[in-house]
Amino acid sequence: MQKLGDFKLPHFFNYPPYFTLQPVRDTREKQIQLWKELILDYCKTQKTFVIALEEEFPLFTNHVIERSLTHEAREAFLSALVSEGRAEWMDKGHRKCLILWHRIQDWADILIQFAKDNGLEDGVVTIEEIRSGTESQGTELHGIDRTILNRALKLLEQKGKLVVFKGTSADDEGVKFSI
Repeated sequence: MQKLGDFKLPHFFNYPPYFTLQPVRDTREKQIQLWKELILDYCKTQKTFVIALEEEFPLFTNHVIERSLTHEAREAFLSALVSEGRAEWMDKGHRKCLILWHRIQDWADILIQFAKDNGLEDGVVTIEEIRSGTESQGTELHGIDRTILNRALKLLEQKGKLVVFKGTSADDEGVKFSI
């Protein structure tokens, strides 16, 4: 089985037709499903939050079989994730895609669990501490994309589970949990 760093690639990754958009509808649907799962899996294990279509992305080329996905195929696979709510285009031109291996509600649940695990039920913590503090090390929150974190925080704020305090800069924004 081929690997990309420590990530094990599925068997289809070595099958050249999977690097070409398939013309038969049923075959294309199966192909898209496999690619969606692969992209989400890879992004989750590698903590990749943004895929830029114009830039090199490890999954989009297989040097062993000398195949690369076309721009059309890349956009088709990412658009399929977008239509399922597992990704969002970050620009009108569909050049950058925000990958949501967890939906925003799931990230919000992870945040609540993080607060409980660290005794922050009525405590204040900075957004930067959530993203890169010692408490978040070894958790999925460590290194989380700021856009995703802010959206999860906003959702929890709307539900009355926390309050976000704006600071003078992004580094000193605080969060007070009230779970």
